[in-house]
Amino acid sequence: MGLHITKELNKQAKQNIEDALYKFNLKHFPVDLRGRYEEINLFIKDENGTVRGGLLAEVCWNWLEIHMLIIDEDIRKSGFGTKLLVEIEKIALEKECDFIKVDTLSFQALGFYEKNGYEVFGSLDNVGRDFKHYYLKKDLII
Repeated sequence: MGLHITKELNKQAKQNIEDALYKFNLKHFPVDLRGRYEEINLFIKDENGTVRGGLLAEVCWNWLEIHMLIIDEDIRKSGFGTKLLVEIEKIALEKECDFIKVDTLSFQALGFYEKNGYEVFGSLDNVGRDFKHYYLKKDLII
């Protein structure tokens, strides 16, 4: 068998890998959770339609995962980050998610997430040599 490893940017090959893992995982999840995947993106826009911040997330099985949350620096501390979290938590509850998970670096938004009820469940040291990478979770169903 002539197998070999290649390094390449190949969207179709990447999709094949994602599909294969998804199909494998489906065999192990309860039937009622199968097929529960949905991207959810929230944006903050100004009066001209310019994006000033937002939150990119996805529902996956019984949780919602926040991948990115960013607010333009000049409007930070104006409450928009909390408003985004409140909105995504409402959506997660509507989608019957049990919890939300997110990760952040020590120089980013750890305190912000903790202030909004997220709890650290893990961390990695020596990220970028001087920082920590935190993994947080907020339970929605108690």
